Amino acid sequence: MTAINTTPAYNLKVIVAETGIKPDTLRAWERRYGLPKPQRTKGKHRLYSQHDLELIKWLMARQSEGLSISRAVKLWKQLEEEGQNPLAVYGEAAMEGTAVSPITGSRIEELRQNWIDAIHQFDETAAERVLAQAFAIYPPETVCLQLLMQGLSTIGNQWYEGAATVQQEHFASALAMRRLHTLLAAAPPPTRRERIIVACPPQEDHTFAPLLIALMLRYRGWDVVYLGADVPVERLESTLDAIRPHLVLLTAQQLHTAASLLDIAGFLQQRNIPVAFGGLIFNILTDLHQRIPGHFLGGRLEETPHIVENLINFGAPLPNITPVSEIYRDASIHFRERQSQIESHMWQKFQQSEMPYEHFVNANMHMARNILSALALGDMEYIGVELAWIRQLLTNYQWPDGALERYLAAYHEAVDLYTNGPGRPIVDWLAQIIENGQT
Repeated sequence: MTAINTTPAYNLKVIVAETGIKPDTLRAWERRYGLPKPQRTKGKHRLYSQHDLELIKWLMARQSEGLSISRAVKLWKQLEEEGQNPLAVYGEAAMEGTAVSPITGSRIEELRQNWIDAIHQFDETAAERVLAQAFAIYPPETVCLQLLMQGLSTIGNQWYEGAATVQQEHFASALAMRRLHTLLAAAPPPTRRERIIVACPPQEDHTFAPLLIALMLRYRGWDVVYLGADVPVERLESTLDAIRPHLVLLTAQQLHTAASLLDIAGFLQQRNIPVAFGGLIFNILTDLHQRIPGHFLGGRLEETPHIVENLINFGAPLPNITPVSEIYRDASIHFRERQSQIESHMWQKFQQSEMPYEHFVNANMHMARNILSALALGDMEYIGVELAWIRQLLTNYQWPDGALERYLAAYHEAVDLYTNGPGRPIVDWLAQIIENGQT
């Protein structure tokens, strides 16, 4: 377990801001129970350490579980007498996170629907008016999680199903991101000494989730450096030397960016920098958790601050990582070497087809990218989720029935012809999904 700093550093104002405890309550605890034990400045002002701060949070957590403060203090002292660290004893359970309870009732749902309706009409004034009303009623984190995040998810699903345009989806994202950037700029200065990097791996440009994570952590006092979208692994070492992070958080939404995230996580592991990761693709393909040398942030964004706090304060051993087989590594190398021949063969098959040229080029790009990503992550079956997504889009674009099946059959033929033995994992996977009709 990582030792928690006992050096006095925080005044009473910081403790109140971090915990929400009333100053009179804290003073009463110190008088009656001798906990915490702040030191004093020459001017007799209280100074608390990080350990004092965690102690206060621990006592408040026990209260929220139903203990009186006197019983919580007694439990703390009993654990210490038994030679145990109370923070560590309860830290493992806390790793699962304490989720923010969603607000029930129609009000937040009504505001969210009003915001979505304004987005559909491209009515920026109405959308901003809804947000102003929401922020006047609810805490910022609640509005971000239950209005903006869920609203964006709804609009994204509507686009996927053909019920919203890509322009409406982009309009919603732009307004939501602008609001998050404003909130982040207004965040108070950090009160904790540990530094955290929040970033997206190469080719990942979905930044709402990581920006919201940075915002939630910043408002809890963490020193967060937000690097944003598409962070290349090249020159990352100089960035790490400048920032010296205690933890790096990475998010990925798609299969190919999960593969990019794996590259960065491996790079950071070699430098003994802890990594935590999350994102949509890891919620869909839970087996991916065993492929990344880091700690999964959980399936709900609101859990992230609690998981991060426990990772930094208590540490945790890395889960067992499933290695990628040499067969997959060889297949990846061989596929890259033959990719141009495969795509040339595909063009000969489809140049007289009903498929528009730009769609054909995009299809080849996505297929190759997904194959290489699945090979890098160690399981060709991971591509299945991407194929289901592509099928729905083809339906929306009113492509002829059977277009995807014909494309996959031709791709299977080309890969079998040009990759021969080393490409067997790709050939076998394509044969299986064609035979079973899993597209």
